[in-house]
Amino acid sequence: MSASNTTVNPRGAEPGAAPETAAHERRRPESGDPVFEVSDLSIVYGTNRAVRDVDLKVDPQRITAMIGPSGCGKSTVLRTLNRMNDLIPGARVEGRVTYHGEDLYAPEVDPIEVRRRIGMVFQKPNPFPKSIYDNVAYGPRINGMRGNMDEIVEESLTKAALWDEVKDKLKDNAFALSGGQQQRLCIARTIAVNPEVILMDEPCSALDPIATLKIEDLMYELASEYTIVIVTHNMQQAARVSDRTAFFTASVDEAGDRFGNLVEYDETATIFSKPADQRTEDYIAGRFG
Repeated sequence: MSASNTTVNPRGAEPGAAPETAAHERRRPESGDPVFEVSDLSIVYGTNRAVRDVDLKVDPQRITAMIGPSGCGKSTVLRTLNRMNDLIPGARVEGRVTYHGEDLYAPEVDPIEVRRRIGMVFQKPNPFPKSIYDNVAYGPRINGMRGNMDEIVEESLTKAALWDEVKDKLKDNAFALSGGQQQRLCIARTIAVNPEVILMDEPCSALDPIATLKIEDLMYELASEYTIVIVTHNMQQAARVSDRTAFFTASVDEAGDRFGNLVEYDETATIFSKPADQRTEDYIAGRFG
């Protein structure tokens, strides 16, 4: 099987060239034990088995990308990592999802605590109708975090590469910010409760190219401290930012029911240059999806 020659053209690179600052080319700490281990995962909505038989591991302080066509289950799988699917009536998870070896779906596990440790940034910026300051301070306050709130807000906004832009207007309504700034504010709000993991579901889909590059640069910085899992339809973005990539697709069973499944999961450089499965190569080359 030949490798695709139409993979990426990021930030001025020559067509087919690897991204100059791609995550898989940057130095990372040696990988430790997996943060997440997903085994035989199926996700069911009512009687519909939307995702079937997914197995993958997520390493610490890495950026893991999930790519694939619409309806292939990648966002559904992402939401299992912090139990967001619990909020959907009729949804249930089969198989096993562990976080540092502990079953995330064990009866004694508090899903609210799970979501504090494993934060989520959504597709569209969703700041609260509050001031910039109060958006960031909201999580620490409701979680009873101790410490100097001004310092927590400043540190979170600094980590989200937003402090210099808003430090003189912290009392302004968050809706006055641009879309890209709002998304970075949402990242700061996530960081403020001191998570270990940040999940991002299409975080740049509503942003212009300049704002998108700022978010990508921010991901580079955050990955030195946080584990990041991102769902994206943008293959160039996956190639630019991620260390490992999971390719999902949609299949149809004998009964005609459509379901999502994981095709392959590997180092990003491998997925984009020498994929093991023809379906991955076809998707990356634009032949389907």
